[in-house]
Amino acid sequence: MIARFAAMLLLAAGANAAGLDPATLGSPPTDQWPTHHGDYSARRYSPLKQVDEQTVGGLAVAWSARFNDIGAQRGAPSPVVKGTPLMIGGVLYMTLPDFVFAVDAHTGKRLWTYRWTDKGGHLVANRGVGMYRNWLYFMGPDNWVICLDATTGKERWRKEIADARKQYFSTSAPIVAGHHVLVGVGGDAMDIRGFLKSLDPDTGEEQWTFYTTPGAGEPGVETWPDAATSLHGGGGTWMPGSYDPALGLIYWGTGNANPVYAGQGRPGDNLYTASIVALDVETGKLRWHFQPMPHDTHDYDGTEIPVLFDRVVDGKPRKLLAFGARNGWYVTLDRITGKALVSMPYMDGLRWVKGINPKTREPISDRDNDPKVTGSIGNSNPTNWYNPAYSEISKLFYINTVRGFGIYYLLDTSPKPAGYSGTVAGVGETQRVLLAIDPLTGKHAWEHVYPSVGSAGTTVGPGLMATAGNLVFTGDDQKNLIAYRATDGAILWHYKATANQSNGPISYLLDGKQYVVMAAGDTLYALALPAGGAAAAP
Repeated sequence: MIARFAAMLLLAAGANAAGLDPATLGSPPTDQWPTHHGDYSARRYSPLKQVDEQTVGGLAVAWSARFNDIGAQRGAPSPVVKGTPLMIGGVLYMTLPDFVFAVDAHTGKRLWTYRWTDKGGHLVANRGVGMYRNWLYFMGPDNWVICLDATTGKERWRKEIADARKQYFSTSAPIVAGHHVLVGVGGDAMDIRGFLKSLDPDTGEEQWTFYTTPGAGEPGVETWPDAATSLHGGGGTWMPGSYDPALGLIYWGTGNANPVYAGQGRPGDNLYTASIVALDVETGKLRWHFQPMPHDTHDYDGTEIPVLFDRVVDGKPRKLLAFGARNGWYVTLDRITGKALVSMPYMDGLRWVKGINPKTREPISDRDNDPKVTGSIGNSNPTNWYNPAYSEISKLFYINTVRGFGIYYLLDTSPKPAGYSGTVAGVGETQRVLLAIDPLTGKHAWEHVYPSVGSAGTTVGPGLMATAGNLVFTGDDQKNLIAYRATDGAILWHYKATANQSNGPISYLLDGKQYVVMAAGDTLYALALPAGGAAAAP
């Protein structure tokens, strides 16, 4: 056993001797998947096409790895793998709350395990690690950022960024952008002040902090009744963003306004909650913002992923950003200026919106649709944190959504409510729908309605990935991992897993073979074509 473990460590050491070249983070992912989104753009697009619309029928499980022992270690049920693995040098790095694993990408065998002992926070999820050279960055649920040696899993340094006793918690995957490790926080059970923080990758020292709600005298504070309310106004940053190195800008989605469901104590648009913010990567200074959900009263976090892509519009090349908000609103923005090219619903029958601001093209919230003591019919979460994708083949934006409604109740009618001041109950039937959206018009190119048997249709997800093989990978609500033709939505392949897909897929080339890696429940699946060609379609 000792000899076998030593051999595994040598494998990891050999694979990572050179570490990760930070310059590759901006390149399309081929023989590695080096950051949460695959590259800085967050398109979740793989340029690999060994597995394509002709060969995908032969895709089969090369190996699977279960992590059902982790729950037993904590006296809890088996965890759900929600994080995106990284793959560098033949090693996968994946996470669960309090745990980081190095896994042999050839076999699924664990090479090392790191365990963090938290002192608070929420064990709801961990979305993965970031990497810089041979160092990994991991967030404990109690708001510690931990730097590990990627070869051995040994801790290098740790940095606390928020106090878990104040109801902050951390679930995000750190993003490495240049010489910055970008980390955010969540916590909407109490009235926190959200922020995004940049740390030095060598030492963990703070470089800058951007607060998502403004202080006294700062731009945006006029959208709150007073500075004191703004400083407790929410705006968590609990999902990773995207980065344009040429512009030196990072793009982040921010969380809902607090108190949740009750807006009577915070009249106004409540900037910069439920917004897209563009920040200077070197200073953290705000360059522009766009708010798809002004004055949120439905728990519509805006932490979805801003996706960067380039297109020619009216004969001119444009740098663009696509964003499908949790509230059912879609935008395509100029990512230099933040000006909207497209701003419209992607979900029919939105109850919370009553118009569009003619100057900014941001939606206008309807106060008559706010939660009420007697109940108010509103939209279920049309989407959530699971990542979208963009295909360079079809030029379409893909997002998993839910069509449905709920009754929103206001539980605290006081002038100064706090925390969760309401609740929501589902009503009627729901549908889970995969949408393919033309980002230059906002129109649906195609859609696929999932079976949604039983109550499964109320859950949004999972994540998506597009590939140069004209494919889109995701999962349904009946435990199927699925490949669609990206251009028209035809189902070309499926595999029945042990649980519903629970993370965003990745793909990489290893020893000349393309792998697609997806998680379902407590299991990681590595899928590939068999040696000698494609097998019969399932």
